[in-house]
Amino acid sequence: MGLCFVPNPVERTNPSLPGHSGTCLTAVCGSPQAWAHFGLASRVWGWGVWAEISKSWRKTLPPPPNPHAGFLCLRSENVLVFVLGITILGVCHYTLTVKGSHLATHGALTESKRWSKIWAFFFVEVCTAFPAEYAKYGHVKIHHGYTNVLGLGDSSTWRLPSLNRYVYMFLAPLLIPIITPLVAVERLSNVERRTALRTLGLISLGLYSHYWLLLNVSGFKSPSSALVCMLITRSLLAHPFLHVNIFQHIGLPMFSRDKKPRRIHMMSLGVLNLPRLPVLDWAFGHSIISCHVEHHFFPRLSDNMCLKVKPVVSQFLHEKQLPYNEDTYLARFRLFLRTTRGRLPLADLPSFPAREACARHSAWLSSSQEPQHQ
Repeated sequence: MGLCFVPNPVERTNPSLPGHSGTCLTAVCGSPQAWAHFGLASRVWGWGVWAEISKSWRKTLPPPPNPHAGFLCLRSENVLVFVLGITILGVCHYTLTVKGSHLATHGALTESKRWSKIWAFFFVEVCTAFPAEYAKYGHVKIHHGYTNVLGLGDSSTWRLPSLNRYVYMFLAPLLIPIITPLVAVERLSNVERRTALRTLGLISLGLYSHYWLLLNVSGFKSPSSALVCMLITRSLLAHPFLHVNIFQHIGLPMFSRDKKPRRIHMMSLGVLNLPRLPVLDWAFGHSIISCHVEHHFFPRLSDNMCLKVKPVVSQFLHEKQLPYNEDTYLARFRLFLRTTRGRLPLADLPSFPAREACARHSAWLSSSQEPQHQ
């Protein structure tokens, strides 16, 4: 498998394009058929939603659990079976809302623009209870276009300076299922009426479907118990979800708008990979966990393809003396608890990636500016 990095044609003709200065990376690996750009997920549109998602794991992990089994387990009076049902539904919920929404927002599930839009509505609005347009703008246009640029793609969404670090890391994640639809409603005040009605309808459909299934399939007797179960399942993996979102960018080098480096340096300096973790790989996807650097270089690749290009990207960056940031979940967790006192810093975490990456980046720039001799 060969991999070469070429400038994006738009950037080549317009180098002053905001947020995309420098080199935008594109993978060129033979013909599109040989490369299988979108992975297996793009081949199974007609097999149902869960079959579509399951295909992403087929080559690397066993298929994800069946959500129907989770609802049935909640009918049991056995505590262990009931907890198993909660676990299955929680993992399935984050599979749909994190992995599914993330890939759908990037158009990494299918080559069809029509189906990409349909999947985005389903995963982002029905499952996640958030407006699809805002998800795409905030994540694809801002976060990916201006990675670690202060005031733009600096992960400021996840910063709550008013909260104590222990409250932020341990208690705040439990509010994510409640805050998400509330933020969605607030955002809809800025869109046209037709879009707002569509989004409200799809969000209501997703929330009510979950509630209805708990009452009619799982056998909950009271609305309050069903709502509590919804909150528990939707917050089951909220802690690692919040932690991963801050571990992989905050604490790495940040850049000002007028002094940001070339895009290849911005991606290699400002993004970090975590090791492969089976449950998080299942629920969040490789592109968020262990292949986040590769995902930022090639955001439209499926999880399978991110795994395939991982050794090639790593080798390329090392050959060019550019950083390839990796750290463990536990190390980053300890780092944040040790160094954040009541707030999340912009770039003042004294972690090895920030200091070492900046030093390696400066050395690479110096060597690249030396005259080349035949």
